[in-house]
Amino acid sequence: MSFWRKIAGLAVRRPDACECDCPDVRPGEDPAFSTAVTALGAKLAKADGRASVGEFDTFAQVFQPDAASERNIHRLYDLARQTTRGYESYARQLAKRYAHCPTLLEDVLDGLFHIAASDGAVSADELAYLERVAELFGFSPLVFRRLKATHLGVAQDDPYAVLGVAHDASDEAVRAAWKAALSEAHPDRARARGLPSEFIEVAEAKAAAINAAFDAVMRERRAMALAGAA
Repeated sequence: MSFWRKIAGLAVRRPDACECDCPDVRPGEDPAFSTAVTALGAKLAKADGRASVGEFDTFAQVFQPDAASERNIHRLYDLARQTTRGYESYARQLAKRYAHCPTLLEDVLDGLFHIAASDGAVSADELAYLERVAELFGFSPLVFRRLKATHLGVAQDDPYAVLGVAHDASDEAVRAAWKAALSEAHPDRARARGLPSEFIEVAEAKAAAINAAFDAVMRERRAMALAGAA
């Protein structure tokens, strides 16, 4: 399913209104939406200073514009990729238009992550661009870390992402998140469901990663407390 169809379906599906309440106009039929998404994709290509004509192919693979509109989309893309200037304005437009449809905005960010990683590496400038777009979309740093981990893998030095808690979460919140995550991933659950050994091995690895993340967070906090008391 193309990106445009997916988000059009999302716009009319309207799940719990508290979770996602999209405008009546479908994104695929909203010129302002198409323009903003195209501009963000094009300006992302310029973020690392190496914009190339071939990068439109990657953009088209991700967002798959309609055949009838592809020529106009291509023209806009070529114009927008000349500079990164103005990307914040496009991000703000989307954030305002779809403020009550965060799932759709996350879909857009997912697409941008995919474009950034398409050449095998995401540069620091591209990552800064994506982080700023996420911020303008209204996503918290924790949400951005989750998206970053989904697309680029969890950084070994960021155990908070594994536990799904903010860096400034209380010890109690960290411990509660650890227990909840460990309970969900515990190998005994896989065994109780009679799952094959491969599933149990995955569960064991996941549980080990959760325990390691918790230990790393608590060690770091103890070290900081000792340093502060010295």
